[in-house]
Amino acid sequence: MPPLSFSPEVQAAQSAGQPIVALESTIITHGMPYPQNLQMAQTVEDDIRAAGAVPATIAIMDGNIHIGLDAANLARLAQTQDALKLSRADLAVALATGRVGATTVAATMICAALAGIEVFATGGIGGVHRGAEHSFDISADLQELAQTRVTVVAAGAKAILDLPKTLEVLETLGVPVIAYGQDSLPAFWSRESGLKAPLRLDNPAQIAASHRMRARLGLPGGQLVANPIPAEAEIPAEKLAPLITRAIAEADAQGIAAKDVTPFLLQRIYALTDGASLVANIALVRNNARLAARIACALSAPHLV
Repeated sequence: MPPLSFSPEVQAAQSAGQPIVALESTIITHGMPYPQNLQMAQTVEDDIRAAGAVPATIAIMDGNIHIGLDAANLARLAQTQDALKLSRADLAVALATGRVGATTVAATMICAALAGIEVFATGGIGGVHRGAEHSFDISADLQELAQTRVTVVAAGAKAILDLPKTLEVLETLGVPVIAYGQDSLPAFWSRESGLKAPLRLDNPAQIAASHRMRARLGLPGGQLVANPIPAEAEIPAEKLAPLITRAIAEADAQGIAAKDVTPFLLQRIYALTDGASLVANIALVRNNARLAARIACALSAPHLV
């Protein structure tokens, strides 16, 4: 049996059949400094509660997969300086050695599925990095979406990535990419990527029904729901493009590679936008959490069970 440890709130929700939304923890440990990271995590959890669902922030602590963090463990994680950034490859090692680990999209999907949670809200997924034809740097998130049956709500893939190649890989893997409420694929900090989304759905009930239908058809994998950042919070793609190019050039010059690339680029873009990227990031995460809660509530409707 997997070493699952449920918070009292999540345990009570499961017993009562309440809708639950999984949340990743990398955004807490690697996304921003303390105490802003703790405040952000608390706010996102409260958004989910206000929308009628129960939040389950997932992290690896003391040899256990924590499904939901109580106040003490959430504060502890927010202050951990050396938390591992965990994906499918290193999840088991972190558990076996008792390390504190924060879950990426892929690891959160795995843990959520083990816990019977069907909906997960994040900021943006990983994908194909620019220059991947030379580096082969492609996030494990894409393969996870193809094999683990969890609906993931994100503001698209992170804008620092090669979005056309990311979309192409998702298509090859058979992952439904569903733009919410618009025809264009959003691009994380920006509402428009210039790419047409393969699918569009306009309400949470449709997304929930699609999730259930995939299970009835025996199709493996989840769905990617690409939820555009609120208009008032977005940073236009044309403003970001030269800053992203500059940050990537700096990473290449400094030999930044593998798991260090994304945190480096996000930090540089934060500096180059005078903090605007972080404000936008928080806004899109909260927006995704609210939509994920509505999907989770729709999945709990009796006619979909």
